[in-house]
Amino acid sequence: MNATPSQSRKRWLWLAMGLALVLLVVFWVFIKKPPAPEAAPAAGPKPSLTVTVAKPERSSLPIRLQANGNITAWQEASVGAELNGLRLASVNVNVGDVVRKGQVLAEFARETTQADSLQSRASLAQAEASFENAKADADRARSIQDSGALSASQVAQYLTQEKVARAQLEAAKAVLSATEVRLGNTKVHAPDDGVISARGATVGAVVSAGQELFRLVRQSRMEWRGEVTPSEVGRIRTGQKVQITAATGLEIAGQVRAIAPSADPQTRNILVFVDLPRHADLKAGTFAKGFFELGQSEALTVPSESLVVRDGSNYVFVIDPQGKASQRKVQTGRRAGERVEVLEGLKLEEPVAVQGAGFLNEADLVKVVK
Repeated sequence: MNATPSQSRKRWLWLAMGLALVLLVVFWVFIKKPPAPEAAPAAGPKPSLTVTVAKPERSSLPIRLQANGNITAWQEASVGAELNGLRLASVNVNVGDVVRKGQVLAEFARETTQADSLQSRASLAQAEASFENAKADADRARSIQDSGALSASQVAQYLTQEKVARAQLEAAKAVLSATEVRLGNTKVHAPDDGVISARGATVGAVVSAGQELFRLVRQSRMEWRGEVTPSEVGRIRTGQKVQITAATGLEIAGQVRAIAPSADPQTRNILVFVDLPRHADLKAGTFAKGFFELGQSEALTVPSESLVVRDGSNYVFVIDPQGKASQRKVQTGRRAGERVEVLEGLKLEEPVAVQGAGFLNEADLVKVVK
């Protein structure tokens, strides 16, 4: 059966639409293929550490001269026995005791000196009676010497007896004073305020005159005797401030009192005497170091935390704008608080790592944070 013209047109229409659909699919698959995604850029090296940085600063630092020396007593008083052959009855103080001027440190047995004192008093009373009698006779002789009742020799005799009696009275007074002094010396008194540094007194011991019983640090004052070389002593002046660091770690301020006029023949060093304030932790005979304050000067400084000590040398790590660390050897000088002077190896505009510097190595890449 032959198709009608209308059916033929429909058939061709459907064929055309199918062909168009096929062409559209081919175009979409092959010609409109979506572009491949761009490759991500290659990732660079990542920072290994996080650090803080700081630039060097110009600071005013003190100029100091360091010296070593010993802490000694400012003055020591030797307290000895003034009596001979007496027994120590009591000792009232020990080493380390703080005493006041006039305080009784020890006492001797008083029996013998008390007996001598009583005997001297009796001799004085006898001398006073003899003098009064002689004076009365001399007064009568003077009153009648012009009357002729007594010869000139008799008058002279009475006057001479008065003078002898007067001399005997004065001698008796002197003997009594001596025995009173001897009796007073049975008590040993502190010659000044201070602290007992040595004791040689023992209860029951019979001592001789002049024997040392105690040593006393006068007024409990200590001084530091620093040793400086002849080339350094010219920079020191009386009245300069000195910062002393004792062996216990105690830091205390002193002042130069005097400079020795000559050097020690063995060490060739010169002693500088520095007065120290009273402090219970200062012990005579201990070592201490001191810093003489000579003024101030400008210096390039960095935080002390930025310094890294390796193989006996000091280093800092300079951080460039890309975060790369460069190890730099530096020469350090003075220290003041948390700042350290850099003498060589660093410029003012170069930032250095602070926190975390001790973990860095050459060429490490770091992240800088505030």
